[in-house]
Amino acid sequence: MKKIKVGQIGVGHPHAGGKMQAFRKSEEYEVVGVVEPDEKLRAYAASTGIYKDLPFLTQEQLLNIDGLQAVAVETQVADLLPTAETCIAAGKHIHLDKPAGLSLPHFKRILDQAAQKHLLLQMGYMYRYNPGVVLLRDLLQKGWLGAPFEVHTVISKKMDAASRKQLEPQPGGMMFELACHVIDLVVEILGRPDQVTAFAQHASDIDDTLQDNMLAVFSYPRALATVKTSCNEVQGFDRRHIVVCGSEGTFHLQPFGRPSASLTLAQAKGKYRKGQQEISFSGYTRYQDDVADMAKIIRREKDIDFSYQHDYDVQETVLKSASLPVT
Repeated sequence: MKKIKVGQIGVGHPHAGGKMQAFRKSEEYEVVGVVEPDEKLRAYAASTGIYKDLPFLTQEQLLNIDGLQAVAVETQVADLLPTAETCIAAGKHIHLDKPAGLSLPHFKRILDQAAQKHLLLQMGYMYRYNPGVVLLRDLLQKGWLGAPFEVHTVISKKMDAASRKQLEPQPGGMMFELACHVIDLVVEILGRPDQVTAFAQHASDIDDTLQDNMLAVFSYPRALATVKTSCNEVQGFDRRHIVVCGSEGTFHLQPFGRPSASLTLAQAKGKYRKGQQEISFSGYTRYQDDVADMAKIIRREKDIDFSYQHDYDVQETVLKSASLPVT
């Protein structure tokens, strides 16, 4: 089968290198070029070896490559939406990294344009294809956990002063920057919250203004959810987790990076017994399943799993959780 021609615009996003590695390792894609106008970022990208032997092009050159079907938008956050809109206008499917900018109306316009053109806009939320999350999705779809009434998530890490300084100019703190990944999961499980109550503080003794310790509470008619994020937690990666409590069972996934789950059921379901059991997963490589799913959708072998409306609801909730405007 003919490979899908894909390019990447931007190398400044923290996930840019990982996405490029996933595309280059896949048998489904032919990577045809990279765009990065910033000389320092281009030099950094070249030093990593990830972009070896790939041509660096202008945006116009890339978008005019014959047969180009898809673009990974991996710019710095401020440039994500303008770049995405240009790619959609050019008739390309896109992988858009997170979070989806600071203007909800702008993002809505892009989603509407993608829908009108029947183009994929795949958001770069890194846990959608995590095997533990895939299992959780299956358990919920089968109704084996019953009606969810509680979801609790934590996503944190430890950042030094230099890393914080780079992030500090971006509004919304850690909720906007990092917690968007788990907000995507909560909205998938419970839907758009009726109310979002946000808490933010600067808890570190580092002398900056970064909102580094944040909490959001989502209210639903018959459920509550919490999202906690910080950049002060030692070995925060290991405590990243999601807990879903339903009327018939509880699912706890921790950590995300090396997924391991605990499942407790009121009654035996399928291959799972009544009571608590541990579930392990092997062979998980981040982004690999994202690009594989993207190929299937582009080839019309399957429908999208995450609707344009879902992505809009997630972004609205992200902005509210970070106390940022939605109008």
